[in-house]
Amino acid sequence: MAILWSLSVDNLQTIAALLAGVLSILAFNCYVRDVLSGVAKPEKACWLIWSVLGAISFASQAYEGASPALIFVGVQVGATMLVASLSMRWGYGKFFTERNLWIFILASAGLLAWAATDNSANALAISIGISLLGGIRTIKKAFHDPDSESGRSWWMCFAASVFAVISVGALEPILLAYPLYLLVLYSSILIALNMGLARERWKQSSLCDPDGLTPA
Repeated sequence: MAILWSLSVDNLQTIAALLAGVLSILAFNCYVRDVLSGVAKPEKACWLIWSVLGAISFASQAYEGASPALIFVGVQVGATMLVASLSMRWGYGKFFTERNLWIFILASAGLLAWAATDNSANALAISIGISLLGGIRTIKKAFHDPDSESGRSWWMCFAASVFAVISVGALEPILLAYPLYLLVLYSSILIALNMGLARERWKQSSLCDPDGLTPA
């Protein structure tokens, strides 16, 4: 019975990891198409930050042996790098700023701490913390300019992160940290996006009916 339970748990983790990977591919496929068609406009600095720090998170999780969950993290990092490269032409903002330089210095410090202590948690914690700074910029952008983001892509990313958390299969902080961070990030982007869309609808209705009255 114990063997059957172990097999079922392992199968669940594998299925969840595969679903997370497939949903991530579909999500970023939609996002890339929206970028190329001019619907979505990625913020250059944000996606560059996510690419570099996502790669660090992937390396730290691989070091800790997160085999099924690595499917999700690997797809996320690869797709993020693709969007970052596309943003050079179709995005807006600047890649290299003084703030970004400090971010990369801190990321390097995390790698040095990892090398010095042989503890990947240092690099992972720093990369997630700094990634959140980039995430805040996209959250603000989703609220103030909801039409510049791809809602369907973020919904699929959110679903993928749920399956990624399930794929970890254990209460291990280091392995759960990155999927949980992305779950919170995608949830926040979706909330901001929907609040921004609601605000836009309210503005439009106010312009159509400035006195707050509807025709009889």
